[in-house]
Amino acid sequence: MNLHQPPLLRRLVSISVLLTLLLLVSAVLGLGLGSAPPQLVESLGVLFGQADPQSMTATIIWRLRLPRVLLAALVGATLSLGGLVFQALLRNPLAEPYILGVSGGSAVGAILGILLGLAPFPGVALLAFVGSMATLLLVLILAAGRAASQKGSLLLAGVMVNAFCSAVIMFFISITQDARLHNIIYWLMGDLSQASPDRLALLLYLLPPCIVLIFLLARPLNLLALGEEVAMYMGINVKTVSYMLLVITSLMVSAIVCQSGLVGFVGLVIPHLLRLLLGPDHRLLIPACVLGGGSYLVLCDLLSRLLPSQGEMPVGVITAIIGAPLFILLLQRGRG
Repeated sequence: MNLHQPPLLRRLVSISVLLTLLLLVSAVLGLGLGSAPPQLVESLGVLFGQADPQSMTATIIWRLRLPRVLLAALVGATLSLGGLVFQALLRNPLAEPYILGVSGGSAVGAILGILLGLAPFPGVALLAFVGSMATLLLVLILAAGRAASQKGSLLLAGVMVNAFCSAVIMFFISITQDARLHNIIYWLMGDLSQASPDRLALLLYLLPPCIVLIFLLARPLNLLALGEEVAMYMGINVKTVSYMLLVITSLMVSAIVCQSGLVGFVGLVIPHLLRLLLGPDHRLLIPACVLGGGSYLVLCDLLSRLLPSQGEMPVGVITAIIGAPLFILLLQRGRG
């Protein structure tokens, strides 16, 4: 990947610095504000070392809010990057990270874990991850039976598998009568309240290498977005690169989904918005999606804690309320 062109390098640095500052501001707000004390001024004292590190305020910020802010940033970054990759590979602005059945399989696994009475971590999370990987494998097998290079076969297989998984989910919900029903619904709407250092450690080991690998494939991704014939003419092994990106992205998304539930619209809205603002070059869009998507979900999670008068709501409710009308607006602008 050639980043030695001065204009491109300058744009990459300036965009990365700007979005990093946005992410830092979002993180400070996420740490400083919440549905219960401490509030911003008191929290800033803890963050900048001006308060007792053994106080209740410090405990709330470092042990409760910090893992949640970090998880929100990782979820937003991964879903945004996943949406970018799928939209480029499938050459479809409506593609999103759950399109190949990752969400359906993960939901079936998670609900099964909840019904079996397993602990959220690692029991429910592990079954959700296994379910997502199993559905991805099934989709790839179904698509390989037809022309694997045809994106329509992947989409069709993903739609079929997701439809089947949705039927299984409805069956599980219909036979659940106790308090577990609340846990199932909450998980399906996207929930970051179970963030913990153990969960974050797994994600921090897995996600950064995957993000770096996708960034190294930015030039092939640019060519694939133009069409398979163009990519082949430029010397890209289309099948190998496509499957590498599909598997890496699905692995990332499944790891995130099993920790956070189904958080919708992030992978649709953020890549689409950044593409309109920055252009189609994935060498710029990949870091922008990672930083911008992380900032966006941190702020959405903050709203999910602040808006209810008591308690909090699933972050997926906020992303849907904001994302659906915003995406319609972006589509209208893109057509105009």
